[in-house]
Amino acid sequence: MDDKVPKSEFGKIQSALRKASSGERSIHPALVPGISVDDTDTPFPTNKVVFAVALLASLSIFIWAMISPEGLNTVGTTMQGWVVANFGWLFSSLVILIMIFMFVIGFGPTGRIRLGADDSEPDYSTTSWISMLFAAGLGIGLIFYGPMESLVHFITPPPASDLQAESTDLVVQALSQAILHQASMAWGIYALVGGALAYASYRRGRLPLISSLFEPVFPNGNNRVAGKIIDIFAVLVTLFGTATSLGIGALQIQTGTSIVTGRDLSGDGFLIVTITVLTIIFIFSAVSGVKKGIRMLSNANMFLVIALSLFALLTGPTVFLLDLVPATMLNFFAGLPEMLSVYPSEGQVEQEFLQSWTTLLWAWWISWSPFVGMFIAKISRGRTLRQFVTVVILVPAAISSMWFIIFGGSTIHQRMEGLGMGIIGSGENVMFDLMGHLPFSIVTSILVLIAIIIFFTTAADSATNVMGSMSQSGRAVPSKPVTIVWGAALGLVAMSLLLAGGQNALSGLQSIMVTCALPFAFILVGVMISWAIDLRNDPLIIRRGYALRAIRQGVAQGIEEHGDDFVFGVTEVSEEDGAGANFDSEDPALTDWYTDAIGEADPEVTVKRKPL
Repeated sequence: MDDKVPKSEFGKIQSALRKASSGERSIHPALVPGISVDDTDTPFPTNKVVFAVALLASLSIFIWAMISPEGLNTVGTTMQGWVVANFGWLFSSLVILIMIFMFVIGFGPTGRIRLGADDSEPDYSTTSWISMLFAAGLGIGLIFYGPMESLVHFITPPPASDLQAESTDLVVQALSQAILHQASMAWGIYALVGGALAYASYRRGRLPLISSLFEPVFPNGNNRVAGKIIDIFAVLVTLFGTATSLGIGALQIQTGTSIVTGRDLSGDGFLIVTITVLTIIFIFSAVSGVKKGIRMLSNANMFLVIALSLFALLTGPTVFLLDLVPATMLNFFAGLPEMLSVYPSEGQVEQEFLQSWTTLLWAWWISWSPFVGMFIAKISRGRTLRQFVTVVILVPAAISSMWFIIFGGSTIHQRMEGLGMGIIGSGENVMFDLMGHLPFSIVTSILVLIAIIIFFTTAADSATNVMGSMSQSGRAVPSKPVTIVWGAALGLVAMSLLLAGGQNALSGLQSIMVTCALPFAFILVGVMISWAIDLRNDPLIIRRGYALRAIRQGVAQGIEEHGDDFVFGVTEVSEEDGAGANFDSEDPALTDWYTDAIGEADPEVTVKRKPL
């Protein structure tokens, strides 16, 4: 055999396996290096069941909205109220559980596990990685809710507060409530899905699908009924979650254009034209392969948003905003238990608050988790779980919190100064009214409008590709016909749900999204259970178990035989005294996932199982 180590990473894996399999010797589960799905010949066929059922469900909602928008809105709102009343506890409990789970696996023994093979390196530098996460976290939702939500809680105190409306003491509580909803828990949900997908795809060699995460619970889940149902819901929650954001973007574009042009553009006509034109643009970008241009626009938008936040900080009440930073963060952590303990059975006020804010937003982040999670997975290969959890959860949360303090604090300050800052309709006016009270208002309003349009296009482009990928077995670049179909469906659903909302334009979007997110909440519970099983049987954890047992036995034996004067070596002992005496290293489940993947990639490589 040629002992020369191949240059490619996969070549190294093949070489290691051939050496392990020489003499018909099985590779030990503790020495399995891991394998990426990219290093196998796994096919990516169109999953006709997932594609057809998810598309049929989305088109059914569109047709219903066209035939009876009032009926859809009524049913959707009723279902949303039922979900909040009966499962509000589930959403709140789930986000807390996810945060605990992620910090445990990130800072416990599993934190050293790589999202890739043992010798894999990160695809991006830490700076580039953080920059891309930052770009993923800033979108239409932050531009919409950043200046608006804190103002809402300042005018109408949340149930967790007993302070008087619009009082000075209420400022930090209003900001803390907005940060809870928008800038903290969401990243734990994204990290769960992104981390689990990265682990399954780049370390276990599985298809990058939500159903693949359940392999420890039901093997070959991609081809089972349960797996198809899971992938269908993953497509649907992505569709409705993104459609909600696009609807918000369309409303803000309508308001911003009216302000910039000085013309009244209210009415459905402008919304229809706006969504139609932007849908054509993002479908073209999704199928044309102009990804470099889209990435350049996304990066430019990131710097544009940073510039807007610095502008608001420096031209607004700078000292007031800087004072709010430590005060708000301290208040946030101190008031976290009380903010999370609001439940619908307390009364009508609490139920309405949860339906309008907490439960609604938990459902929204859950619905975005397959979309954002898949993006995070792709850019996080080679990172350890400790790096992943630290950066993915904490860094974007810190940046988003600063955004909410700057823009939320600015709108509250303008309200306190009597500048007429109020909320019109669904609140799409707030960002533009804020800019209107700062210098160069026309220029900054145009920049905000440009940022929203770019966010609309890039988010829809990415979501279209993700839905296409999920309906084609995780294919990195979905086929053009499938991409076009999902792009058109996304635009139609966003338009129909927006128009079905009537006077409260967001209600139709939000009600369907919350209802669709409920079953996916149960799926996320299963993701945690399945991933925990995977991590428990990870080669690094197996090695750790051997090391702890060997050290424990070696120290006792060394002291007993040599007192203080001994060092460690490796000595063969009887089977019952070995470090792996209580571990079944012959369990095929511990290695078959790897040897099967290697066999698919190189049919000449075979592993015959014999005792070690």
